[in-house]
Amino acid sequence: MELHLEIIGVLLIFLALIHMFFPKYFNWATEFNSVSLLNRQMFYIHTLFVALGVMMMGVLCLTSAQDLIETRLGNKIALGLGIFWFVRLVVQFFGYSSTLWRGKRFETIIHITFSIAWVYLSSVFFYIYWANKLIV
Repeated sequence: MELHLEIIGVLLIFLALIHMFFPKYFNWATEFNSVSLLNRQMFYIHTLFVALGVMMMGVLCLTSAQDLIETRLGNKIALGLGIFWFVRLVVQFFGYSSTLWRGKRFETIIHITFSIAWVYLSSVFFYIYWANKLIV
């Protein structure tokens, strides 16, 4: 199970780092011309904090895999992370319109790839919680 947490750690750190490329890739400079300064800055700042949170999850998995598996606190954190990534999986299908990816090769590949990733993350964290039965 530690290996899975280390893999997840690397994946999450990578995911956090690619947030740096979002503004250019999604053409935010043009897309946000019509929104107020407050809304534009909130979007950039929230993206920064999402990336920071994902980075911290990745570092936690890399540096504290054994603690996540073997301690009561780690077990509770694993449950919380499992819930977080499961909700992210649900949002993948119900928060985004399928018109954004259906019939588009690259976007469909991304949709499927991230759906698999969210299933993997939530499954590993839920497994840690249920397999260790450290929380009564």
